[in-house]
Amino acid sequence: MLQNLAKLILRICGWTAVGGDLDVPKAVIIAAPHTSNWDGFWALVYKVAVGLDVHFFAKHSLFWFPLGTILRALGGIDLDRRHSGSAVSQAIEMFRTEESFYFGLAPEGTRKETPGWKTGFYRIAQGANVPVYLGFLDFRTKRVGIGPRFDLTGAPEVDLEFCRKFYADKEGRRPRQTSPITFPKRRRSR
Repeated sequence: MLQNLAKLILRICGWTAVGGDLDVPKAVIIAAPHTSNWDGFWALVYKVAVGLDVHFFAKHSLFWFPLGTILRALGGIDLDRRHSGSAVSQAIEMFRTEESFYFGLAPEGTRKETPGWKTGFYRIAQGANVPVYLGFLDFRTKRVGIGPRFDLTGAPEVDLEFCRKFYADKEGRRPRQTSPITFPKRRRSR
């Protein structure tokens, strides 16, 4: 019933669901561009509509009753950002302990424009030795879904170029807030 409701919401609002058939039992699914609070809503509606069991981190402050109960039912995992350094190892451990596990996240990490993507998705996929699927929300065409799968090469710039090509024609709700697909250079400590 919930799946039919999600399909109806997509249809009434003019969205087209794309993809969703994953050919491996474990994967990281990234979702970009992430420029609005609406991204999370449409991603969850899509997830329910196509019947994907995708887990995701959500900030600790969202897990109040009854929203926390709903988020957990939808695959949400409580993340205390004060200890976010452990998020990568926590996700890798979940991959290690589950027979089938899909983990979704927005590589920008925020809705605002940033100097580039965070490396968390990459480190999780490498550490868990799983492929990455390219999820997207294209507000220009009103298409939401999961695109191609790719296995990391270990050369971040090569892998990010694959992502840049895929996302080149995808437009977020607020296009000016789209972050460049690059990993920011780390500052050297003195």
